[in-house]
Amino acid sequence: MKRIMSCLPVFVCFFLFIGCNSKKKKPEEGSATSSPDTTRINIPVKKPNPYVIVDVSPMDISYFPVEYPILKMEKTSSTPPLARIVYSRPHLQGRRLFQNLLKYDEPWRLGANESTELELYADAEIQGKKIKAGRYVLYCIPQKDNWTIVLNTNIDSWGLHPDPSKDLARFIIPVKQTADRLEYYTMLFQKTESGADIIMAWDDLEARLPVRFN
Repeated sequence: MKRIMSCLPVFVCFFLFIGCNSKKKKPEEGSATSSPDTTRINIPVKKPNPYVIVDVSPMDISYFPVEYPILKMEKTSSTPPLARIVYSRPHLQGRRLFQNLLKYDEPWRLGANESTELELYADAEIQGKKIKAGRYVLYCIPQKDNWTIVLNTNIDSWGLHPDPSKDLARFIIPVKQTADRLEYYTMLFQKTESGADIIMAWDDLEARLPVRFN
């Protein structure tokens, strides 16, 4: 009996040691030693803009001289602006221009949403016709080999509801195929000896309307 009592402290210490090692504290979730559970990460859902719907066809402006506002702010040019185009830029989204989006011989607004507008800050000449400084709707009637570009006075309008009585002038220009396909419809000015070409390009097509400035 005395032998058992003398060994009792040894047994107590042994079992206490075993118990302490078997009850090691697990790392808390989110501690430096724990791995995050990526399956539980909540990705915030994008809510619609509460003020106005964000359009998939962004509005853009092309100036002539090219990048005029930047040149003005940098004070690197004293040349006044001669023209600008305000338009929206639809994109293909896997579609083809004359298979899914446009039809030959049907008017097209040369963009999306609001009517595309050409603003002339100075008098100009297009295919021998004098055009006074001002704002004009610019639209097109596409054919396979050429486009008819129309200047119209029905400004500040949405979509395209052509009123021939407000057509100012019509110009027929050739259209050509390009090696590359453009996802976004693009309009810009390209300087020439007598003025600038208005370039209209989308998918694998490009058309140019020469403008002469006096």
